[in-house]
Amino acid sequence: MRVAAFGLVVLAGLAAVLLGVSSMDLALAQPPLRKQVPPAIPVRTAAAASAGDLIAFSSTVENGPTQVTVIDAKARVMTVYAIDRTSGEIELKSVRNVSWDLRMEEFNGVRPLPREIRELLEQR
Repeated sequence: MRVAAFGLVVLAGLAAVLLGVSSMDLALAQPPLRKQVPPAIPVRTAAAASAGDLIAFSSTVENGPTQVTVIDAKARVMTVYAIDRTSGEIELKSVRNVSWDLRMEEFNGVRPLPREIRELLEQR
């Protein structure tokens, strides 16, 4: 499992590089229409890859660690890693079995709640 997760992390990184290179080629092929202004908020980039039942999603926040989320769709488990950009150190941040989360009908919701909508529809 660790080897598969590491492979997905590497695959996600390669996908991010390939996406960046193809975007760069397009940007170099066309002159800018107007002066580019840097964004006021940190730029967030992301790449995703999947293999079998595993899905890896990588995102980077400017001046922060790269975050990699690996989802095992078959086991319904999600893991989150932080990767230090300078040292490459990988730190496991959290693991969660989402099976029970996915079975909930409502949580932290606002009215009308799904149950209330269902009851209204059943009255018709």
